[in-house]
Amino acid sequence: MTASNGTTSLNDRKATNSAPSADLGARALGDKQFALTAQGADYRFHVDADGELVHDYFGAPAPGLAPWESRGANGWGHKQVDERREFPDHGRGDFRLPAIHVRHGTGSTVSFFEYVGHHIIPGKPKLPGLPATFGTPEDVTTLVVHLEDKRSGIKADLSYSVFPKYNAITRSFTLTNGGTSTIEIQRAASFSIDFGSGDWDMVSLSGEWCREAKETRRKVQIGTQGFQSSTGHSSHYFNPFVALLPSTTTETHGPAYGLSLVYSGSFNVDVERHAFNLVRASIGLNPLHLSWPLAPGESFTTPEAVAVYSSEGLGGMSRNLHSLYRNHLSRSSWTQRERPVLLNSWEGMYFDFTAEMLYTRAKDAAELGVSLFVLDDGWFGDKHPRVHDNAGLGDWVVNPRRFPAGLDAFVKTVNELKVEGGRGPLKFGIWVEPEMVNPSSELYEAHPDWVLHSGTHKRTEMRQQLILDLSKREVQDYIIEAIGKILWSAHIEYVKWDCNRGMHELPSPTTPHAYMLGLYRVLESLTTSFPQILFEGCASGGGRFDPGILYYWPQSWTSDDTDPIERLHIQFGTSLVYPPSSMGCHVSAAPGEQVGRTTPLLFRAHVALMGGSFGFELETEKMSAEERAQVTEIVALAERVNPYVIHGDLYRLALPDESNWPAALYVKPDGSSAVLLAYQIYARIRIDTPLLRLQGLDHAAVYEIDGVHYTGAVLMHVGLKLDWKPEHLPAADHQSKVLFINRV
Repeated sequence: MTASNGTTSLNDRKATNSAPSADLGARALGDKQFALTAQGADYRFHVDADGELVHDYFGAPAPGLAPWESRGANGWGHKQVDERREFPDHGRGDFRLPAIHVRHGTGSTVSFFEYVGHHIIPGKPKLPGLPATFGTPEDVTTLVVHLEDKRSGIKADLSYSVFPKYNAITRSFTLTNGGTSTIEIQRAASFSIDFGSGDWDMVSLSGEWCREAKETRRKVQIGTQGFQSSTGHSSHYFNPFVALLPSTTTETHGPAYGLSLVYSGSFNVDVERHAFNLVRASIGLNPLHLSWPLAPGESFTTPEAVAVYSSEGLGGMSRNLHSLYRNHLSRSSWTQRERPVLLNSWEGMYFDFTAEMLYTRAKDAAELGVSLFVLDDGWFGDKHPRVHDNAGLGDWVVNPRRFPAGLDAFVKTVNELKVEGGRGPLKFGIWVEPEMVNPSSELYEAHPDWVLHSGTHKRTEMRQQLILDLSKREVQDYIIEAIGKILWSAHIEYVKWDCNRGMHELPSPTTPHAYMLGLYRVLESLTTSFPQILFEGCASGGGRFDPGILYYWPQSWTSDDTDPIERLHIQFGTSLVYPPSSMGCHVSAAPGEQVGRTTPLLFRAHVALMGGSFGFELETEKMSAEERAQVTEIVALAERVNPYVIHGDLYRLALPDESNWPAALYVKPDGSSAVLLAYQIYARIRIDTPLLRLQGLDHAAVYEIDGVHYTGAVLMHVGLKLDWKPEHLPAADHQSKVLFINRV
């Protein structure tokens, strides 16, 4: 059998959803056969006569499936080239890229992991020191398959967890050195899947600073193709995600497979079509940043990878990931809550401010109906005050000259401001960058050995800063104590945690992973100590927008580029993997700082409404009365739209890469209502704009849009005609509409 290229209709999927719960989850079938069964997907593998795990199938439900058998007989590779291996190693004849590669104490790199047993767990155990999906026994079951290389004593436990509701399978594995000598783990792919032959495409997200999350689709050619991050972080350049799909699959139709790594550090993705024409896809740690020594008795656990399947195209794949990550990965108390509209102090102030200037802007925010005022960079440092970007990082003490009465006193004055519209007291938030240090700081003067460096090599500065080595326990403890002290000192309800450079001059290939384990310990401690705080991740924008961060923080700053045209591409791309609720999207001044484009305030706002965290970066003191009135209306609109973004299912109706009229629809899970965000990028005259076919509604229901009634069938099969002709003009660039759709 091969991986499914077939589709399942919506009616078939609904019928599958009604299958008895006993048929779902992780099961052993007969003699050494395993089924991981979801509502709309099956994942099968078995143990062959040699004790190896053989992959049978991943795709639409396939009851009665027989185990896959190798067909290769001739040639150099024989069955090793033809075999679809569940946990491929290297050195015994499999000439493709392995999931596991170990260097033994003898110098040999040959391993043979044989099946020795398995057990099934209701629910899902935690991964030690790593973020991972979670759930109750009603949500998920876990199959643990035990393997052993009996020649070296190395044991491998493969953990598969099945979330039936989301057609999702997760996998990680733990190696335990049961031998007598230290080994070195050279390659560890958390998930490796062998797909059948056929015309396959791969989809990835790539980019740079200020142009993150570009969706790229390319044909899987013969040989190896893929991508990686070696920055120590998941990075702007590539995201730890890949989709595999037949060339005929679209946004709305056909099979789509997604692989997503729950990790925030250097990673590796490989897609390999071998000469026999089978396709292997793997995702895991970057071998350049691994070489992990494992002493006798020690264990090593890989980050978790998530595999999802959908018969409803890339859109269905995305919604499976969104729902899984909202409900079973992001654990913040804010994940399922609407987010306050915020105003960030950075734009127009930068490092040039006083407490009085900040209070004036906070007062403006409250008068405009904004609920959260955020103090950005420049508030800290004593001996080396942070009055520019070349000093102060690492010294997390309030600048006494800027805040002579202390931070707590200032925050109290902000909290005393009443937000317009009866929204309560104004909340206060703050910016930090705890992983970094300036050489001009008291911390660096006291601990120059705490930064990442490699012997006598030059300590390369980026942005006048170095990176603290979070693989060191004492560095972790310092950050926990210093940031914790600030958060205890005042009524802080929001934290923007920044990270503004990649890793250079590593002391060891193991350092990036050890660093990430240290960072996760820090985040675990702080988010547990301050569960009420809304944390937002930032890494010069989207440089660390990944599932590992989403586990601790419910949202991340999507990009430093707030130009709405650029942001349409960035936000639609990000939504391929991540729930829109996790995107931070703000309205900035025009012309924009990044590309210098001038666009209407309302258009900028409507684009920013796509994200779960909506806010402004405006110089309020320079706004006209008309602009202030418009901002007040936008705030009210944002509060009305936000519940749909936080809780709804996203349908990408038209993509900015493919249409001049991109559109996104957020539908409440019960289908009772929805909100449509639609855009016209450039003016077109004498062109019949395409009908916009909606999705996710009830065919038989009647819906009201702006006083007009439509059946769900009409809206989804015929479509909605939007009028982009503005008053007194034949056409205009940068228009937008927000339409609420309610079932009658």
